[in-house]
Amino acid sequence: MKRLLATLGSVLLIGAPLAILPAYSADTNGDSSATADAARDRSVEAHIKELHKELGITPAQETQWNRVAQTMRENAQRLDKAIDQRKESMEHAPAVDDLNAYAQVAETHAENVKRMADAFSSLYSSMSDEQKREADQVFNRRAHEARSARNARADEAGTTAAHP
Repeated sequence: MKRLLATLGSVLLIGAPLAILPAYSADTNGDSSATADAARDRSVEAHIKELHKELGITPAQETQWNRVAQTMRENAQRLDKAIDQRKESMEHAPAVDDLNAYAQVAETHAENVKRMADAFSSLYSSMSDEQKREADQVFNRRAHEARSARNARADEAGTTAAHP
């Protein structure tokens, strides 16, 4: 269980921003905030649907799953808001203010991971051994994919992946 929660934390810390990237690319192209929110919501819903299928959620597990899915939606909205606030302050912000804004985004990630771990733990405990193995594989694979994507973006930008 500890291994899964650690993996889940890694996935959410690393992968959550990936789920909302389409919202930001739309927003930076001059589209409205509502368009960006809609893109984020579509991305999150697709992610929820994919996980539901991959984890083989049974009818008996739907109540726990719905809690996980709602947590994912709320986490995406919270992260979106924190990133928007940072973006608004970045244009003319001194370096210290930018770092503090980045710290707020990181804190939001950490809070979201705690919420997700809480929601997911009851679902995980209801899973069969086969489902648990699948969940472990899914989250390990997603963590690897998120790290790879983050590193590729950093390479393209000529920065390190840890750079704010």
